[in-house]
Amino acid sequence: MIKIYRGAVSDADILSREINDYPIEYENTVREILGEVREKGDAAVLAYTERFDRCRLASLEVTREEIEGALSRVSPDFLETLRVAKDNIAYFHRAQKRNGFELRRDGGIVLGQRFTPLARVGIYVPGGTASYPSTVLMNAVPAKIAGVGEIVMVTPCAADGSVRDEILAAAYLAGVDRIFKCGGAQAIGALAYGTESIPRVDKIVGPGNIFVAIAKRMVFGIVGIDMIAGPSEILIVADGGADPRFVAADLLSQAEHDKLATAVLVTDSESLAEAVSRELEEQLSRLPREEIARTSIEANGKIIVMDSIDLALEVSNRIAPEHLELCLAEPFEALEKVKNAGSVFLGRYTPESLGDYLAGPNHTLPTSGSARFSSPLSVDDFVKKHSYLYYPEEQLLAVKDRVADFAEREGLSAHARAALIRFRDREGKTE
Repeated sequence: MIKIYRGAVSDADILSREINDYPIEYENTVREILGEVREKGDAAVLAYTERFDRCRLASLEVTREEIEGALSRVSPDFLETLRVAKDNIAYFHRAQKRNGFELRRDGGIVLGQRFTPLARVGIYVPGGTASYPSTVLMNAVPAKIAGVGEIVMVTPCAADGSVRDEILAAAYLAGVDRIFKCGGAQAIGALAYGTESIPRVDKIVGPGNIFVAIAKRMVFGIVGIDMIAGPSEILIVADGGADPRFVAADLLSQAEHDKLATAVLVTDSESLAEAVSRELEEQLSRLPREEIARTSIEANGKIIVMDSIDLALEVSNRIAPEHLELCLAEPFEALEKVKNAGSVFLGRYTPESLGDYLAGPNHTLPTSGSARFSSPLSVDDFVKKHSYLYYPEEQLLAVKDRVADFAEREGLSAHARAALIRFRDREGKTE
């Protein structure tokens, strides 16, 4: 049974989430795997693939023939669904592209900023029971729009050495350049350090299990990463006019992900709270992943009844959920009061699952309250920016003494000399 809170709730009740609290034995295991991959390259990746995935591979890379076979086996209807999703994702993310700028000041001073795409990006795509072609699209399409030179994908294979057809089809449609059959911490290590087969990348993106998350954290600095993702979460702010069936279904859409997932309803309606609680029990009994979803709901699920929707939105902002649904009569009015959320779903007919697959905004979102300071995956994650400046001689002459004074006050005399030395001859001075 889901817990129901009425009135004010403490941070201890609603904010008990920690994405970096990993048992030391997991960290030690990942550190060992990364060390092996760094030292032994392909041999280590192949050995770990045999050990963990029970698959002995002759080669890590997916062949063109395997991709073509997958495309022939995937139903035409699902291929069309993938194309629709890809087009929607591309439509949204093209609007994120930014141009640099150049500022020209009096006296010929030029200041500017340029954006350049990353040369090579690695995408991690979970395999096995958690096999998500949507992850391929959500990561590869923005990278392609950003202009990334090469997109490399890693994903675990089955015991027979195969990769799910839907994964390969999505990768082909999204423009992934190379695909390798490996997963877990060893795949992250291969992308970070490079092996004989797998090229070293500049940044690693994509979700994974605890070993993948720890590995990404450990290689950060050698390569960039998108984020450290915690368990999935949804928060629904709903008024008394919401349909309890819809609300319960949306809560369960996240609860079925993981026993650690969090599903929260915040409402100003006592009757809705009670109805959703009953509806959850009814729908859980018919859910194929009932055990996972029930554990999530009973351990982490909450219904919070507040005196008003404004107070409900305050609770939401404190929680900073990954997914926020505003199941309200006037959702756009409430949107103006949202400060912290990964992605916001407006109205009664915009379920979170629509955003997971088809609508266009990215589904790789900040979790565990990190929406307070971070953002969804975007084109910005696949570019870097640098500034540039140009000063004519006379403009440096006008400010050289200020530069030198500033430098000397920081104890950096060489900095000061670099500004002054250019004018020693002109001023008739010697060192």
